[in-house]
Amino acid sequence: MAADGKKNIVVIGGGIIGCTSAYFLTRHPRYDPSKHTITLLEATKIAGGASGKAGGLLALWAYPTSIVPLSYRLHKQLAAEHGGEERWGYRAVHCGQVDCVGRHLEAPKPSVKGKDGEMDGENETAVNGQKHGEDSVSLQKRSKEALGKLRAAGVPADMDWVSVDSLRVYDEMGDPSTTAQVHPFQFTTAMAELAGGKGADVRVGASVKHINYSDGGKAVESVTYEDKNDGCKEVTIPATDVVIAAGPWTPSVYPTAPISALRAHSVCIRPSRPVSAYALFTQIKLPAGFGRTNESNRGKGVKAFRAGYGEQIVTPEIYARPKNEVYACGEGDRLVPLPKSTDLVEVDEQRCQDIVDYVASISDELRDGEVTARQACYLPNVSAGSGHPLVGLTGVKGLVMAAGHTCWGIQNGPGTGKLVSEFVFDGEAKSAKAKGLDPRNVL
Repeated sequence: MAADGKKNIVVIGGGIIGCTSAYFLTRHPRYDPSKHTITLLEATKIAGGASGKAGGLLALWAYPTSIVPLSYRLHKQLAAEHGGEERWGYRAVHCGQVDCVGRHLEAPKPSVKGKDGEMDGENETAVNGQKHGEDSVSLQKRSKEALGKLRAAGVPADMDWVSVDSLRVYDEMGDPSTTAQVHPFQFTTAMAELAGGKGADVRVGASVKHINYSDGGKAVESVTYEDKNDGCKEVTIPATDVVIAAGPWTPSVYPTAPISALRAHSVCIRPSRPVSAYALFTQIKLPAGFGRTNESNRGKGVKAFRAGYGEQIVTPEIYARPKNEVYACGEGDRLVPLPKSTDLVEVDEQRCQDIVDYVASISDELRDGEVTARQACYLPNVSAGSGHPLVGLTGVKGLVMAAGHTCWGIQNGPGTGKLVSEFVFDGEAKSAKAKGLDPRNVL
């Protein structure tokens, strides 16, 4: 901190980590808007990457354990303080692992014709005037024989939107005391708005070119970015503190960061009726010759099933959301390198269609529903050390790193943001034991 106590804090990245960092920086007890500036720089749009296209699952059984409890608790507190149930779809859910046998689709759905873009919640629809939170009540009645089969498989009575003919086993992974969810796009954008409401300067269209250093590279001095709103003019702003929260793009501003990118596809579906609040990790054995593509066993085969000739095992994740929306995602790939920015991410329509077909094979409600979004994003993975996210000081004065959160970025966003605020204003983590996440372990 400068001798006069002034700080110019620059956060690089408008995803969940950057936005929660800005939020908690503006809530830190030492934050004084008369002395401290907080500027968030985002190249394309807030939540334009994985933070706007993730599943939004929150779980006390997630990882790393050093920050999960803190972050899970903060999610609940944020929702209570800012109306998160309505504003970003916060709610407690059940979570289970299901083993299923897929069915042939009599008339496979045509290639995805849903919304080609972000799942921003604009396509969510309450049914029959239901209020938020009331759509977890099942409306479909099962026959006594079907209910008997479900009970024998250990299936909760209200989890009735997976076909009884497909479902073989249900194992509870989490209940509403340990598992919850948010709508990622809505949550991330809300954090940015709330940070802005307390004085943070959120600049969209600001593509960071480089961090500038003083004292032979031992301290941050300023940040230079390209202003897309002003003819791509280069702008340099002073910085006493810089927070790198650029996800898979972190190496573009800090080249030695051991962070790689994994592409992931997902879809959103408006089911034919409201479905109960469950997040499902599936294991589906598809019949031979399934669908139009009959891929050569892209799945990895697991202990519960042994795929026969022409069969394949697929493992899409399916998350029911409020307001009659279901999110589903498939396996990742590294076929297309990370582009320069989120707006250049390529969406493989066939991969999206595969996800639609897979989940339709086990659920009539999803088979007969409407696809409302098809999308792809890149998840940041730490390729050194424990593989845990890198959160903390870097050895360069004023430089904090917060990146590499893999698929748990939304879950661990608030906890990371809280720690970032402490590293900036206190010089150390106070809310959690974060030594295992220290970037200096691998940089």
